[in-house]
Amino acid sequence: MLRLTTFLAIFLVPSIAIAQNLQAVQIYTDDMLLELIKENKHLSQVVLDECQLVQDIEARAIKAKKPSYQFLWGDMLAYGVCIKKDVPLGLHYMKLAADQGLPEALEQLGRYHHVGKFMQVDIDRAIIYLKEAASVNNLNAQLRLSRLYNDGYGSPLDFPELYSQLHHAVTDDKNTHQKIASELAKLANKMPTHVVAQAKKERY
Repeated sequence: MLRLTTFLAIFLVPSIAIAQNLQAVQIYTDDMLLELIKENKHLSQVVLDECQLVQDIEARAIKAKKPSYQFLWGDMLAYGVCIKKDVPLGLHYMKLAADQGLPEALEQLGRYHHVGKFMQVDIDRAIIYLKEAASVNNLNAQLRLSRLYNDGYGSPLDFPELYSQLHHAVTDDKNTHQKIASELAKLANKMPTHVVAQAKKERY
C-alpha cells in the first residue's frame, strides 16, 4: 500500500498539476484578441501562454475564418512565433483578414507595402490599403497616409477626406496629438482655405 501511495505522489500528482496548468489558458474572446492586436501585444501574449493555443488559433483562422484570428495566425506564420516560419502563407492570412475589413490588417499591409517589409515597395498599393484603414478610423493608417500625401503621393482630391478624419481624431497621447497637429498643418498648406474649412465641418 505504501508503494502505491508513493507511486501516486511521484507520478500522478505532478501529472494532475500539469494538466491543470494546461487547462488554465483559455482561448481569447474576439474582443480580447482585438484589444491585444490594437496594442500590438497579440504575438507576445501567445508566447506568454507558452504556445498552448496554437491549434485553437489555427482552427479559428482556417475553419471559422474569423478575421482577428486570421490576422493573428498570419502574424505567427510571418514571424515564426510558436510555429514554423512561412512568410508567404502568413501574408495570405493577413490579406484574408484585410479582405474582411479588419482595420489592423489593412493598416499593416499598407505599412508593409510602404516600407517594403516582406515585399517590394509599392506606394500605390500602400495607399489603397491605408485609405481603407483610415476610413474605419485607424489612426496609425491616417497618420501614415498623411505623410505619404505630404511627400507628394496620392491624389489632391483625397486630401479633404483625410484632413477631416485627422481633424476629428481623438487621442489622449500628447505625442500623437502633436503628430496629428503637424500633419494637419502640412495638409492645410496643400488645399484652399475654404476647402480646409469645409473639411473641418464634415465627417467622412
